[in-house]
Amino acid sequence: MSAPMNFISSKSAGLIERDTNGDVLWTWSYPNVSEEERNFFLQKSQLTMTTDGIIPFIYSQWRRNWYYIKTYQVTEEDRLSRVTHFSLVLVTKDFNPEKYEVLCKILCMKYRKTGNPASMLELYLHVLTRGSCATDENGRFSVRDFDVKRAFINSKIKDIVTTFGLETILIYTALLLKKRIAVYYPQNQLEDLLQFIRSLPAFVWHRQNWDIAYPYVELDSTELEDLSQKNSFVAGFTDASIEGRTDLYDIFVNPSTSQITTATHAKESFAMGKLHKDTAMFMVQCAEKEDVTDEQLIKEIASKTRELINNLKSLSVTGEDNKQYITIEVLRERKMTPATENFLFSLAACEGLVQM
Repeated sequence: MSAPMNFISSKSAGLIERDTNGDVLWTWSYPNVSEEERNFFLQKSQLTMTTDGIIPFIYSQWRRNWYYIKTYQVTEEDRLSRVTHFSLVLVTKDFNPEKYEVLCKILCMKYRKTGNPASMLELYLHVLTRGSCATDENGRFSVRDFDVKRAFINSKIKDIVTTFGLETILIYTALLLKKRIAVYYPQNQLEDLLQFIRSLPAFVWHRQNWDIAYPYVELDSTELEDLSQKNSFVAGFTDASIEGRTDLYDIFVNPSTSQITTATHAKESFAMGKLHKDTAMFMVQCAEKEDVTDEQLIKEIASKTRELINNLKSLSVTGEDNKQYITIEVLRERKMTPATENFLFSLAACEGLVQM
């Protein structure tokens, strides 16, 4: 007999509660969660800190899994007399915040009404095996309502270009060349940080790779060990000391001050030429048009990127394996500036157009 198909990529679910004594405990999980994972999610739940200013829904990536945490403050109507707050944790393989926030909300509302994790588990298993669930009080959830491309395109890319102007080219270049980007927002702007990080992969829409996004990372060994294994990422931090950790990034982005800093070791990769300046001007001019939406701007930048890559491919030569490759010799024949030559060869390598 073949294994049943799962309609969502959920790996586990867990419940964290803060009781009336202020103790924070992991009270339930399905199917199982290791002690290390429990400690990690306890820290991420925000319940171990002051409960003032809790962000109701957060998400990020850790060890190749996405996690989504929905937190509620208990009210008198809830059947949780000894609990002041609780967080539901969903661990999945896919990026789709809107889908999992809605699912978390339905599961949490069921738990608030019954005070019994079993009632929540029943709905969770229904979604896992059938792709949907329905409740009288909270409506219906169906995975079919949440296309992943809609999650990808939920971007504030226009605000990013408006904020940084011509310097946006540094972010675009870092993404094209698969560099490491660190973004800082203060803790009280965590929601802005999550939105900013999820927006960045849209600059390289042709790759549609949101696995490079780490929206919320703390400067502790558990998370930094995971991040250090990646050669390319966009990671969000709320600890201002990240700016001094140039070993962790190639460019540092601070949207609050509209500043972008290039790490000393990466300056050669970000040398700007006419190609960069023209692209920067193109993005700014598009973003300045009032009738241009975020989705349209993504399409415009994607078209510009596609044109760039196609022009690069036109310079390819046939290798011994009869495949097309870009060589540094061919680029040098074009008499380009060193900055443009270096950029195009690095881009070719990132796009798999250089013979290794």
